[in-house]
Amino acid sequence: MDPLAEYTSRRDARQLVVERQKAREGRFADARMTVFVAGLVMVFLLLGPKVLAPYWLALPLVAFIALVIAHDRVAHERKRAERAVAFYDLGLARLGDAWAGKGEAGTRYFHPSHPYAEDLDVFGPGSLFELLCTARTRAGEGALARWLCEAAAPDEVRARQQAVDDLRPRLDLREDLALLGADVRESGDPDAFVAWGAAGRVDFPPAFRVIARILGALNVVNLAGWIFLGFGPLPFALTFVPSMILARVVKPRVQEVVEAVEKRERDVELLCELMERLGRERFTATKLAALRSGLSAGGPPAYEELARLRRLLHLLDSRRNELFVAISVLVLFVPLVAVAIEAWRLRGGPSIPRWLAALGELEALSALAGYAYEHPSDPFPEFADAGPCYEGEQLGHPLIAHKRCVRNDATLGNGTSVLVVSGSNMSGKSTYLRTVGANAVLAMMGAPVRAKRLRLSPLSVGASIRRTDSLQDGTSHFYAEIKRIRQLVDLAQGPRPALFLVDEILHGTNSHDRTIGSAAIVKGFIGRGAIGLVTTHDLSLAKVADELAPKAVNVHFEDQLVDGRMVFDYKLRPGVVTKSNALELMRSLGLDV
Repeated sequence: MDPLAEYTSRRDARQLVVERQKAREGRFADARMTVFVAGLVMVFLLLGPKVLAPYWLALPLVAFIALVIAHDRVAHERKRAERAVAFYDLGLARLGDAWAGKGEAGTRYFHPSHPYAEDLDVFGPGSLFELLCTARTRAGEGALARWLCEAAAPDEVRARQQAVDDLRPRLDLREDLALLGADVRESGDPDAFVAWGAAGRVDFPPAFRVIARILGALNVVNLAGWIFLGFGPLPFALTFVPSMILARVVKPRVQEVVEAVEKRERDVELLCELMERLGRERFTATKLAALRSGLSAGGPPAYEELARLRRLLHLLDSRRNELFVAISVLVLFVPLVAVAIEAWRLRGGPSIPRWLAALGELEALSALAGYAYEHPSDPFPEFADAGPCYEGEQLGHPLIAHKRCVRNDATLGNGTSVLVVSGSNMSGKSTYLRTVGANAVLAMMGAPVRAKRLRLSPLSVGASIRRTDSLQDGTSHFYAEIKRIRQLVDLAQGPRPALFLVDEILHGTNSHDRTIGSAAIVKGFIGRGAIGLVTTHDLSLAKVADELAPKAVNVHFEDQLVDGRMVFDYKLRPGVVTKSNALELMRSLGLDV
């Protein structure tokens, strides 16, 4: 299917539903007002001329209640259709490269010490996370964030690719998941939900449930006998007083249970709806089937267990109904519900981590499937058994609009360990590094890549592109840079070969030290079996590449000055750049140089 045509068609269809339901809401509102006025007229007739019998009031009352129920259903359908419109609007924004700032940025998952998250725009407005994330729960967001920050093993990547391929055409499923429950920004913390399930036992007196049910039933019978059969107050007092004493005894434990579970109500509602919808889906991919089985694991399906807890929470919520308060006190309603909730927690609580983990992975895979659906020309990468290697044809940056995206190749391995990229200011060097890095991240999380073809071995990605000084830490720009390079060197000593991406290497120091230091660092990376890219303005480093050939290769970006304006084509070329645009840029701004 054509994503643009399908999204547009569905968006327009959902908008028609919104308009139709709004019109129906207006008619129901008018009907409710009419029935209400008719009821007032009947009351007047009953109090005044008395031409009607009292039972006639039942007609407007029943009609009004029916209209309220129907009106609420129509309003619910209208809100659901509005969420569907918003879902497809966001999809169309992604297809039109106008999505930045409209989704979840995932900044809560960013850590400044991560070896590439900041440099490759993994989190934040306009980031990879925002582009990919359609998760409805914190568990789904967390799984996607982990996948972006931690490269998976090739077998796991292949399993995810198969799962994404299975989920890719399931647009109805993604729409349904998007419409369920509360907004993810308002949902609770999965760690807190896990902690609630694993908390210590709240002990109630032995046989409390049986005694409470007996006393509650006797309270109702004795009260009815007092009112209707003339039993008198004594039988009622003989059961009501002990029941109140019992309620007083267990009150602290009831409060402990109720206060803890009320904070989880939104989580339970959303998780139950999501798991129920996923439970209806039949998957062919092995990983999806395994995750789906993880939502049951030999017992009842997770959504059935959570549906039981949801019913208990709805019962607990009914205690706030003023008409029900008296009855709930008589039958010890709240203590009995609290006991049932505690029993559920002791039984189902240990399964919550497994449910959330499986749901999080399913949501993350669904997010990748949505990305794959919207980018049908982006292929899955291939993984090489031997490495290190990175062979990309027509690589493009996934965060750059299609119309502005210039593609280049990148070949590392098979004798070439380092590309030394020279070029003038704004010619595309930093973007090229980010393009190589971002596609490596997508590849090793199981997503399609922005390329004609990408073949790579398992790699540990590290980048030093966006460095800043810190007044708070007393850190200079140069010191921040060499700290990050030290981190990349440590990364290269790990179990996986490293893919290093260093922009303007050591440009915060003098030319002499920069040349010696840069050459030593590049040689160190090569000696540790790493592959990567280094950009520089200093053409003396390009001579180092010649000395290390064929391990190091010079490539460059160039520019032209046309009518006083710098013009860039952002195309990578072999060899060393032969000119700089610094003086031309200064002169174009009127500086006398």
